[in-house]
Amino acid sequence: MSADEILPCLGGKWFLLWGQRLILFFLSFFFLFSSLTRDQDDDELECDALCKEKALHRVLRNVNSQLLVVRPDLNLAAFEDVTDQEMQSGQGMHFTIHCYKSTTPAAGLPVAFSVQIEGRSYYMCCEKERGEMLVRFKEGEVPKDIPGESNIIFFKKTFTSSCSRAFKFEYSLAEGMFLAFKEEGCLRKLILKKLSGKDGVDETMKINLSEFSQN
Repeated sequence: MSADEILPCLGGKWFLLWGQRLILFFLSFFFLFSSLTRDQDDDELECDALCKEKALHRVLRNVNSQLLVVRPDLNLAAFEDVTDQEMQSGQGMHFTIHCYKSTTPAAGLPVAFSVQIEGRSYYMCCEKERGEMLVRFKEGEVPKDIPGESNIIFFKKTFTSSCSRAFKFEYSLAEGMFLAFKEEGCLRKLILKKLSGKDGVDETMKINLSEFSQN
């Protein structure tokens, strides 16, 4: 076989070999990309699921330093002036703030509230009645895992950039609606309230969290 015949033969084998390698490379890239896409899809499918991460024990104070007190027998939650003795008893005012893992940190930390009253646990939720959103406390436990949207979840946010130690809590199912208080006679009743303007500041929505002793 002449040199002119050998070179094309070797060249053909060389192109065949590199062609096989290129095919293997693209196949490997395809399977890697598919795996990453599946992982991403799984993350997106789980983005609405919430899993409880930790719990904080706090009392909730308004701008007037009054404590939030829950009275399920009266179907009422309001900010009140509380004596030291009442504070120690903790009935209806020692809250557990259940913090959940968040996949959307910009929205705020997802939290749920519960409170112990006479050995029973009550959780905070929101319900629509006669066209109005109301804050309710119902007997039961806060779930560890929440598979989707829930009327017990609020987003914890700093009150303002210059007031990072106070917070506001946005209802997860109604953007712009926050926990606040409304004066009704001598009561400062816990309500849901619409924030006026994106950058508005409403002192009735300002909530401070204070630690308390469980002893």
